[in-house]
Amino acid sequence: MASKKFIELQEFSDEQLQNELSETVVQYRKMKFDHALKGLENPMTIRAVRRDIARLKNEARRREVANFTEAQVAKRSKIRNRK
Repeated sequence: MASKKFIELQEFSDEQLQNELSETVVQYRKMKFDHALKGLENPMTIRAVRRDIARLKNEARRREVANFTEAQVAKRSKIRNRK
């Protein structure tokens, strides 16, 4: 079952996806810095943001692979071609 966040990401355009990714990375770095200096009230939010970054990168890569041409697909690794 797909999560709500994953379904929401599918509705984003490529530009929105890249903007969201860059904003989330900046937010993650700021949270890490703040946590190192004074600590966060809930340090588990760092993990949630890190997972959001992974979801964004995963969606961007999924779209990139979906737009591959036949030649690009043929160049993929031997393991991928065996499947």
